[in-house]
Amino acid sequence: MVETTAIADQVSDVELARYAKVIYEKTGIRISPQKKTLLSNRIRRRLRQTGITDFNAYLQHLTRRSASDPEWDAFLQEITTHETYLFRDDAHWAWFRNLFLPEVAAERKSAGFPSLRIWSAACSTGDEAATIACCIAGCLPDHERWKIQIIGTDIGVGAIAEAAQAVFGERAMKLVPDDFKRRFFTKASGANVWQAKPALTKMMSFRQHNLLEAMKGPAFDVVFLKNVLIYFDPASKAAAVKHVLPTIRVGGYLVAGAAEGISDLLKDLERIHPWLYRKKN
Repeated sequence: MVETTAIADQVSDVELARYAKVIYEKTGIRISPQKKTLLSNRIRRRLRQTGITDFNAYLQHLTRRSASDPEWDAFLQEITTHETYLFRDDAHWAWFRNLFLPEVAAERKSAGFPSLRIWSAACSTGDEAATIACCIAGCLPDHERWKIQIIGTDIGVGAIAEAAQAVFGERAMKLVPDDFKRRFFTKASGANVWQAKPALTKMMSFRQHNLLEAMKGPAFDVVFLKNVLIYFDPASKAAAVKHVLPTIRVGGYLVAGAAEGISDLLKDLERIHPWLYRKKN
């Protein structure tokens, strides 16, 4: 293992450019010079874990490894994980509970075994997927007889593993309604964490996926694509949207962050709100 005498406070400008190139090629995320301190702090955590004490040596250590090496996943998780919590963006969940779920229930009431398929893209640690499950368990009548699939994806295998645990800290739970906490979560004894009950976890599954690649499988009724494309440049946004749109069924919805900057890429969809689009015939 490569070691030097001390860790510099920050990556140099040359190192920043090299790291930015690698990150962009892997994820589509642009790292601007203004992110120098943030990037340095996150890479420093990997230096401590690996015992490498030089930014350039760590980059060499990383690029000598195959894409399937666990260190790649650990690195990408450090770079791409952002703060998340359940019930973030109240207007989105008010629409989902009060308008979408009644709409889909009425549409499929005659089906013998109705189904609902939802994608939480760039799901990080699963907070959004758990919120979707909460809303369905709490607001969709007779949901037990439905075939419900909530699929969370993220580029980081570590994030996916954490999401599958369905354990959330107090900060992540701060906006969860008290009734939902009581019904769908168990607070761990002696710890400030909450475990989702089987009523939620049975609906959710998680797997690795890069938004710069096509998503395979049946179409979704709703795709949540929030708080991720704000980190992409125009070319990467276009590539991600190109892969996401075919996954939405006709009549299905896309929920996006209002600041994602993709409205020009969604002209073939009906705009309902700045953050909500519907796929037309």
